[in-house]
Amino acid sequence: MTDSPTSRHATTRVPIHPPIAARWSPRMFDPDAVLDTEQLVAVLEAARWAATWGHRQPVRFIVGRRGDATFTAITELLKKGNRYAHAAGALILVCIDEGEDERTARYAAVDAGAAIAQLSIEAVSRGLIAHPMAGFNADGAVEAFGIPAGVRPVAVVAVGSLGDYDNAPQEIVERDARGRQRLPLEEVAFSGGWGKPLAL
Repeated sequence: MTDSPTSRHATTRVPIHPPIAARWSPRMFDPDAVLDTEQLVAVLEAARWAATWGHRQPVRFIVGRRGDATFTAITELLKKGNRYAHAAGALILVCIDEGEDERTARYAAVDAGAAIAQLSIEAVSRGLIAHPMAGFNADGAVEAFGIPAGVRPVAVVAVGSLGDYDNAPQEIVERDARGRQRLPLEEVAFSGGWGKPLAL
């Protein structure tokens, strides 16, 4: 029996919203589970309603469901280390319209991060998993999907159901069992100047 890293709640100083504490990025997707339309729409709606700078709404999604041509095209863009995502129920290519000025481009990336975070939390709240990936061929995505100039693919998010680790390749078991760590608050939250820890 393989030790299954299925529950990896974040360690926090005070309790936080359960889906946020429970969110992590598994690599073991159930290849037989079907992501239904309501589940897919829910995670996309959560992403759509993320905060957006200046109400510019620069984030766009190219969505493939396992078995369709878009899904297959996205899998062909993934780097070798992300092949596990072929078993996901859906693959979502996240793009940003960078606009015509530096500020729009900068904050478009912020908006994309917010959208991916909300998508992931909505997935967890529905008993699903989500794994954002940067390992894909962005130039290939532009060509494959006819993405216009000024729009940049920034991530792929795999969404689906957690698979059975007893059937997982050992490499995935080992990678998913690694400890979850974040820098302590003292190293990321400052007050009074850079590097001066916020008193808590």
